[in-house]
Amino acid sequence: MPENDAKIRLLIVDDDTKLCRLVRDYLAPMGYLVESAHTGPEGLEKAVSGAFQVVILDCMLPGMDGFEVLRRLRRTSTVPVLMLTALGDEADRIVGLEIGADDYLPKTFSTRELLARLRAVTRRSFLTAEQHMRVEPAAEESLTIRELRVIPPSRTVTINGEVLNLTPLEFDLLLCLVRSPDRVLSRDRLLDEISGRDYEVFDRSIDVHISSLRRKLGDDPKNPRFIKTVRTAGYLLMREADPLT
Repeated sequence: MPENDAKIRLLIVDDDTKLCRLVRDYLAPMGYLVESAHTGPEGLEKAVSGAFQVVILDCMLPGMDGFEVLRRLRRTSTVPVLMLTALGDEADRIVGLEIGADDYLPKTFSTRELLARLRAVTRRSFLTAEQHMRVEPAAEESLTIRELRVIPPSRTVTINGEVLNLTPLEFDLLLCLVRSPDRVLSRDRLLDEISGRDYEVFDRSIDVHISSLRRKLGDDPKNPRFIKTVRTAGYLLMREADPLT
């Protein structure tokens, strides 16, 4: 992880050129290298190039909306993405998180909030990269719960031998749960595990990422095979399937 923000290249994709300039002018003195794109296709082309370490992506864009940009980007890239949404538009936030956004910002964001969110998602991204490169202990060469197998060194997850396509955040959440089977992990505990919990974050995002993870596991939240919701407490991963399922 960089020791400061000077090495971070940021792409903002928004047709509001004034907003793009404001973001650039605010972050440039801190060492951020900010580029802009003003249409969906242009933003996608730049984002998939691999030249950026974080992307700020507006939902509404000419040529291709932000959600479609994100869907296509996630086919080849795990670059952290902050979605920009209209104030109070929870539906946009949930859709963005479900298809792979790391966090969201309201269009009325403060500069302080912008910086906090950027630092949080880039920190998590670098930690993920370091974990990927680090040799894991022999005891964690693989973790198996029935037909589910998690392989930390390669950050691979399989069910019945079939590889699942998880986002880095989904993998980290699943790894937390698999490491503590039959133990309830609160949302705060999960946030602690994946990000250090030293910044303001949209707690509902944990629920959304768990929901996406469940779909990829083929899990029904009403009759779960793996991830069970413990009301008001959090989530647990079951060693044995619920006999009622």
